[in-house]
Amino acid sequence: MTVAEQLRLEQTAYVAAVAGKLNDFLATRQSVMSAISQDIDPLMGSISNLVTGGKRLRALMCYWGWRGAGGDAAATEVVTAGSALELFQAAALIHDDIIDRSDTRRGGPSVHRRFSQLHEDQGWALDSERFGHAAAILTGDLCLSFSEETFTDIGQAAASGSQARLIFNLMRAEVMAGQYLDILEEVAGPMRDRAGAVSRAQSIIRFKSAKYSTEHPLALGGALAGASDELLRGYSAFALPLGEAFQLRDDVLGVFGDPVTTGKPAGDDLREGKRTVLVAFALDQASPEESRFLDAKLGSPDLSDDDVEEIRRIIVDCGALQATEVLIEEFGRAAFSELDMLPLEDLPKTALRKLAEATVSRAS
Repeated sequence: MTVAEQLRLEQTAYVAAVAGKLNDFLATRQSVMSAISQDIDPLMGSISNLVTGGKRLRALMCYWGWRGAGGDAAATEVVTAGSALELFQAAALIHDDIIDRSDTRRGGPSVHRRFSQLHEDQGWALDSERFGHAAAILTGDLCLSFSEETFTDIGQAAASGSQARLIFNLMRAEVMAGQYLDILEEVAGPMRDRAGAVSRAQSIIRFKSAKYSTEHPLALGGALAGASDELLRGYSAFALPLGEAFQLRDDVLGVFGDPVTTGKPAGDDLREGKRTVLVAFALDQASPEESRFLDAKLGSPDLSDDDVEEIRRIIVDCGALQATEVLIEEFGRAAFSELDMLPLEDLPKTALRKLAEATVSRAS
């Protein structure tokens, strides 16, 4: 069997195992929650919907970190860890969409919009938007609880004081810190020094997204398999720049991506007022008049299609898009260079290379 064939078989089996674990876990929790009240079913349905499908990037990074450190294929520990990561991501997405006022997720209504629509469809009292936000916050919190419960099911390897537990705890704390820095920059950014905007935006993507998308999942899998400190440092040196390239690509797609493939309206990031690295470059490199236009329009929920096109033009003409693409290339090059130096067998190294290639060049 070739490396490519073995990779495909292992990865397919692992993704299926994670899906099965999530289905079984949520089915047992569904019966518990339904016993409280069947009115809670929409919360469980929202969680199930979010953890069904998707790229499974974090789970796969965890798996190949595990395999690279000598873990057995499809062992229960790494399947459970991957499931916990998927539940954590789902919680982060639910809360992120509320914070960003994003009405869509993966081509359909976001969770808070689904609850607002439920309120309207039922003709309930009071404000539908407030109900939608409150119900989605609770759904995200429940999902966070499920993630912790699942991770604890790993057993001794994930117990308090273990390397895996330390990584999992740090990952969650850093995401919350990065999320706060993100919303802080939206409101404080216009009053802060423009010269530091790119640096602040890079710090945000590092802690809000990059570390929990690639670095921590890879290290988590390695730690569960008993990886050495040296290997874990190598994992981080590879996965952190990869995660930064991943988020920078996401930022570009948030402005220039095709809604058919991204599942979000064109220019959605601009309406949400995201002060990304792409936007920071534009604010720094555009003319004073164009920068004032960007500041005035960013975060406007009624941003017109013409406004979106004008912002796109500014981003392209001032060189901000090119500067971001250069950064993506630099981070990608750094990641692949570090991957080449990792002391891994052909199978996990090939798998990580393919994941990295798909991450850097993705269109959705």
